[in-house]
Amino acid sequence: MANLPPLICTYFTLAGAIGPFDASTVSPIALGQRARAAASAGYTGLGFNSQDIAHLLDTLGAAQINTILDDHGLVDNELEVLLDWFVDGKRRRASDRDRQLLLRAAEAIGARQVKVGGDLTGKTWPMDSLIEEFAFLCDQAARAGTAVTIELFPSSNLADLQTGRAVVEGAGRKNGGLLLDIWHMVRGNINMEAVASLPDGLINHVELNDGTLLPRADYLTDTIENRLVPGEGEFPLGAFLQAIAATGYRGAYGVEILSATFRSLPAEQAARRSYDAAAALFDTVPSGR
Repeated sequence: MANLPPLICTYFTLAGAIGPFDASTVSPIALGQRARAAASAGYTGLGFNSQDIAHLLDTLGAAQINTILDDHGLVDNELEVLLDWFVDGKRRRASDRDRQLLLRAAEAIGARQVKVGGDLTGKTWPMDSLIEEFAFLCDQAARAGTAVTIELFPSSNLADLQTGRAVVEGAGRKNGGLLLDIWHMVRGNINMEAVASLPDGLINHVELNDGTLLPRADYLTDTIENRLVPGEGEFPLGAFLQAIAATGYRGAYGVEILSATFRSLPAEQAARRSYDAAAALFDTVPSGR
């Protein structure tokens, strides 16, 4: 597959029988097993969320984590997700603790990026403040040797390309960019022509999955319970990849399957099934590489 980019197994694709809003989101699957499953399938990196990486640092230590990742050739690793990085008060104090953990972990394991999101309460925040806070966060991340990637999320204050672009371009930091997940593009009614028109260098990361065109539940439930493996749904994956290629993006792609059904699969089956489905997309669709 000459056009095949590096593929990252995002955290919840291989975390096992846990969901994003469980009391504990530490994966019940040992890191060694996750690493073997991901590498055997063909992935070049793994994702970790904040609770999981904190647990691994406490129980294994950075040196052992890196040994496991290195032994399996997993070099494109990432961390998620920092929320409330631009707010104030009690929420900001909690966010700052997560920020310290994620940046420390990013430096410890050489993570390529830390994913961040918007305000899920629906509150709006001044653009000048968002830009200033994003620039500050990017500067901190740069000192940790990592990037900061805003994941657009339709029900947040960072929901569309226009807003995300304004924050990233306003901050003007080389390690800051956008994460475009096809799930949020389709559910957020963001058309592929708008994606294709983005300037080169604005996108930090892209994520793949599939779904039905009509939602099967409320937005949040649908997002964490009903995603499908690429090719098993109705999303315009070919048009999406062509739009991404038109921007000049040459980076890695994440495969993010959040699904009640998928969580029950053995790690090896989850890794192989998700990787093979995503890799097959690049057989017929140019990736721009």
